[in-house]
Amino acid sequence: MDKPVCLIETASDGKMFVQQSALQLLEQIQQPVVVVAIVGLYRTGKSYLMNRLAGKQTGFALGSTIESKTKGVWMWCMPHPTKAGTTLVLLDTEGLGDVDKGDSKHDTRIFSLAVLLSSTLVLNSRGIIDNRAIEEMQYVTELTEYIKIKSPDEVVDDAEFVKFFPSFIWAVRDFTLQLNIDGKDATEDEYLEFALKLKLGNSIQVNNYNLPRECIRKYFPSRKCFTFPFPTSPENVSFLETLDPAEISKRFLEVTNCFCQFIFDQSQVKNLKDGHTVTGRVLGHLAKTYVDTISSGAVPCLENAVIAMATIENEAAFQEGLEVYQSGMEKLKKSFPLELNEITLEHQCFTLMATQTFMQRSFRDHEGKYLTSLEETINCQYDQYLWDNEKASEAKCESLISVLSEPMTERINEGFYARAGGYDLFCQDLEDIVNQYNALAYQEVKIAEVLETFLQQKVAVTTAILKADDKLSENERRICEERERAVLLEQEIKALKARRHQLEEKMVTEQQNNEERVRQVIQMMEEEMSFQQQETKRAMDSKLREQAALMEKGFQEKANKMACEMEQLWRKKKEAEDRKSREFAKMIANQERRNAENMEVLRQQHREKIEAIKRRPRPASRFCTTQ
Repeated sequence: MDKPVCLIETASDGKMFVQQSALQLLEQIQQPVVVVAIVGLYRTGKSYLMNRLAGKQTGFALGSTIESKTKGVWMWCMPHPTKAGTTLVLLDTEGLGDVDKGDSKHDTRIFSLAVLLSSTLVLNSRGIIDNRAIEEMQYVTELTEYIKIKSPDEVVDDAEFVKFFPSFIWAVRDFTLQLNIDGKDATEDEYLEFALKLKLGNSIQVNNYNLPRECIRKYFPSRKCFTFPFPTSPENVSFLETLDPAEISKRFLEVTNCFCQFIFDQSQVKNLKDGHTVTGRVLGHLAKTYVDTISSGAVPCLENAVIAMATIENEAAFQEGLEVYQSGMEKLKKSFPLELNEITLEHQCFTLMATQTFMQRSFRDHEGKYLTSLEETINCQYDQYLWDNEKASEAKCESLISVLSEPMTERINEGFYARAGGYDLFCQDLEDIVNQYNALAYQEVKIAEVLETFLQQKVAVTTAILKADDKLSENERRICEERERAVLLEQEIKALKARRHQLEEKMVTEQQNNEERVRQVIQMMEEEMSFQQQETKRAMDSKLREQAALMEKGFQEKANKMACEMEQLWRKKKEAEDRKSREFAKMIANQERRNAENMEVLRQQHREKIEAIKRRPRPASRFCTTQ
């Protein structure tokens, strides 16, 4: 994208809707996305910082008057400058507190959307972080009313939010104070923590003072602060995007560069609850889901969004996996007929690629519904490709044997064999045809069956020639008839053995494919479990830091409460791990059961072929030899 586009538009009546053109752009982004959103009061220079993150002087609209320029949420996508294979998505939100709107709920919805969509949230403000600045961020205290982790009917401790909320950066603009606390030099992060320090006591005033600070401390797992000095002289501030760098404060540019580099290095790829990596396509679905939910008057729910995304992504993953298999097999089909083992190897290769493609996009397919559907569809299509290959092989074999037998057919039509000694001549010609056919068609899967059909078709001719040969005695004719029957019987057995061999190949393929699917399911389970553990560790580390800070400042009661929250988090982690282990164990068991059922069907077919071969009498030695 060479410039930003509107992702979420705010209509004149305050209603929000997602721009279809922006969704189409996101749909094309298959890479993971790092999403950086900026929020803050209007006319505080948010757009300038986002333009710098984009590496541009201009892009997001900067206003030079008291009127807010950005309405809704604007988006700018570009290759991530330091993370290969990743897209950086910048979201510039409309200014909060705009007097033209007169709707604080709308501001909270914008703030909530920024939290829901981002992996890093930048809060932009001017001056200092004092009580007034924090009170202006009342949106933080309302987050739990505008965002739910699970369905509204289900009670969830708001401490859970720390597991799913973005990293938090407070960018303080036009900062003029010395970073000094209690007479000692302090870092910007220490300054932020000092501003978020709680007061002791339980009065209404103290509780009101503590509430927004507690929410910021509780909800955001990592916090960072940057203090920006005045960028230039007051009269030039309105024209910041057009100023020559020489006219901008060197210190301001240094802080801006540090701010950008920190975001590039530290901002993480956006993940859904349960660890599914968000791509541009998924981000678009999320934006539409959340905005549609808000527009309907409901509260966005992380769990519901994940369920909705799982349905969309699993259906798409099924289609993508199937397309990978079909694309490969359709190219192979152009070379039909092929040897069975060649088709088998290619089938296994494309099946593996299809499963991998499915696994990369799917998530929450805990019952294996979509994976099973993919497996069954591929197996059905594999049977169809085998049939197509057999038909191609059959046509090739029939054409070959027709060409080889053409001279003999002409002799038959001319009555060449209808004479004394004609039977021996016919048998010699027939044996030559069979030998040539076997030499030329040895790789064909239908070699035996086509030859069997050919010999069956020659039975009437062979009988007629045998009867017409006056050179043979009646006894010799009976011996020849027995030998002819032996020839047909032997060829029939060869055809049955060829079909049995094909079944054996299919059984081996099915077993290998099942082992690979189980391996991939286990790998997926381990990755999901690992992410959940990281998710919980992130939350636990945050709470441990908060607990230590509370104890240090004398908030023993709050520290004890934090300990209970950590215990509850740990318990839920164990419950989630146990539940997921049961889900995957069931999924693997179902996979094994389906494989056992499929293998039993193939074994039964194999047994039937063996029994059919056993029921045939042993062929006698023959006069007309065939291979």
